[in-house]
Amino acid sequence: MNIIDGKKFAENLRKKIAEEVEELKDRTGKVPGLAVVLVGNDPASQVYVANKAKQTKEVGMNSYEHVLTADTSQKDLLHIIKNLNANENVHGILVQLPLPKHISEDAVINAISPEKDVDGFHVVNRGRLITGQDALVPCTPLGCLMLLKDRLFNLEGLHAVVIGRSNIVGKPMAQLLLNEGCTVTVCHSKTKDIKSHTQKADIIVVAVGKPNMLEAEWIKEGATIIDVGINRVTVQAENSNESPTTKLVGDVNFNSCKEKAGGITPVPGGVGPMTIACLLSNTLKAFKAGN
Repeated sequence: MNIIDGKKFAENLRKKIAEEVEELKDRTGKVPGLAVVLVGNDPASQVYVANKAKQTKEVGMNSYEHVLTADTSQKDLLHIIKNLNANENVHGILVQLPLPKHISEDAVINAISPEKDVDGFHVVNRGRLITGQDALVPCTPLGCLMLLKDRLFNLEGLHAVVIGRSNIVGKPMAQLLLNEGCTVTVCHSKTKDIKSHTQKADIIVVAVGKPNMLEAEWIKEGATIIDVGINRVTVQAENSNESPTTKLVGDVNFNSCKEKAGGITPVPGGVGPMTIACLLSNTLKAFKAGN
């Protein structure tokens, strides 16, 4: 079977985390704590934050939620972060992005203690990742790497193409693959003839937010494809009397590529579930580093 089941992998990872949290609680009398800060009322962010809190509690960790109004000042937000940095019961801090336009994301991210930066966005953790040091790594690329290593075991010497150069996925993904010994090509909106690169790749990670961008003719036989994209598209009903519906699709044309790929993540059920599982893994790692 060439489908890479991220949902099942994430379930197993959360189970292992829960067992370790229980063991640490018995041994130290403490449990990891994750604080999530949400500014504003973006519906997608609200759902995501609720899922994070639910899964945090399910693995036996403490969840601290701070929901702030959209007009919260940057000064007030930085004050909350300062208090969370000093709180010994909080081992991980995550500020949900995007933030309202009047707040600097860089200022907020870099106000978080690097040791509690479970999103892996702080410049110190970025620097540690680039220089091959132990770091808290951004959750989505970390989840992608876990799925790749589970499928391929040893990535050394493989040619990997990353499509997308965002600070959240593309750049850290490329660095993680470099650290594993891959030969890495990063493609983006200015790359000429992306297909010529992907057709030679053993691994393709796509994170650009373009529905069904990667087609079967773009990949070589047996390539492993990780689809980070989550796009909501409108599907016209077969019956003209029925209303159109929406569905989630990735950046990869799954039906086109699945027969040719050696391994491929579906959307939904691929990379998505790994992100929160890796957030919990990072929180556990941060707890262990400080205890």
